[in-house]
Amino acid sequence: MSQPCPAEIILVGAGMAGLTAASRLREAGHAVRVLEKSRGPGGRMSTRRAGPWQFDHGAQYFTARDPGFRQAVEQWQARGLVGPWNPRIRVFGPSPEKRGDGPATRWVGVPGMNGILRDLAGTVDCRYEHRVTGLSRHNGGWRLTIDGRESMECNRIVLTPPPAQTAQLLGQDHPLHATVSRVHMQPCLALMLAFDNPLDPGFDAAFVNTGPLSWLARNGSRPGREGETWVVHGTPEWSRANLEQSPESLIGPMTEAFEALLGRSLPHQAYVTAHRWRYALADPGLEVGCLDDPETGLVIAGDWCAGNRVEGAWKSGVQAAQACLVAP
Repeated sequence: MSQPCPAEIILVGAGMAGLTAASRLREAGHAVRVLEKSRGPGGRMSTRRAGPWQFDHGAQYFTARDPGFRQAVEQWQARGLVGPWNPRIRVFGPSPEKRGDGPATRWVGVPGMNGILRDLAGTVDCRYEHRVTGLSRHNGGWRLTIDGRESMECNRIVLTPPPAQTAQLLGQDHPLHATVSRVHMQPCLALMLAFDNPLDPGFDAAFVNTGPLSWLARNGSRPGREGETWVVHGTPEWSRANLEQSPESLIGPMTEAFEALLGRSLPHQAYVTAHRWRYALADPGLEVGCLDDPETGLVIAGDWCAGNRVEGAWKSGVQAAQACLVAP
């Protein structure tokens, strides 16, 4: 059954790109609705909470190089939504030959990475646990099927899921299908650990260039966090090889690799779990900002459209909103 939908524009996905576009369109006077398959906003900027602990298990930090994004970050900082993170950094294994200049400031959301997105989501109509499973043209606009049952209609639509999911929604006959299908995403397996006692190996974050791991972060070293919590990421290669393993089976090998880097056993773990990011990093991503089909009122956005980073997701959302505003 088709449900009445007062939204003129529906945005699929409550990550940085989708919510940035939604908030800008709402400010421009458009009726918008955001549909998100998860229980809350964030995408890879989500924060996992378990009892007294929390983990930024996806995006670890972001930088601000674009003038527009820097201005947005300054506004977020003034409102207490972000803060600078100044970790003690270590590098395991050989350093890359072309290291470049380090970021002037590493920013994180406060009190979790999803703090910014929760704020943005509070300004628009967000519907959580709404998985879009079908998309079709209808009466000059779009009809979306939700969870294979109900449907919603709108004039224009902005898609921000990963490219594989976006391509599936578009269907092979859509003119943008081929472009989207060419973008491949690398996975990332994440380990989250909480300890009753401090674990201070002399660094708060580490780039790992040897073995199955790529990144270590002392989550509790970030502003607004408490407790001894750590996040460990696997390399794209190791993550791909073990992607279909159960989260429980990943804990052992990732913990052992963590201990091998530290050269000692970890203290008692008060909490431990693992998570699969099936679509973590575009390899390679596009540098187009967003993809636009103005004849049908469809826009595609996401970090993979604008360079992979959080900043890229924001820029893609901004350009997606602009594309909707100039659409006929």
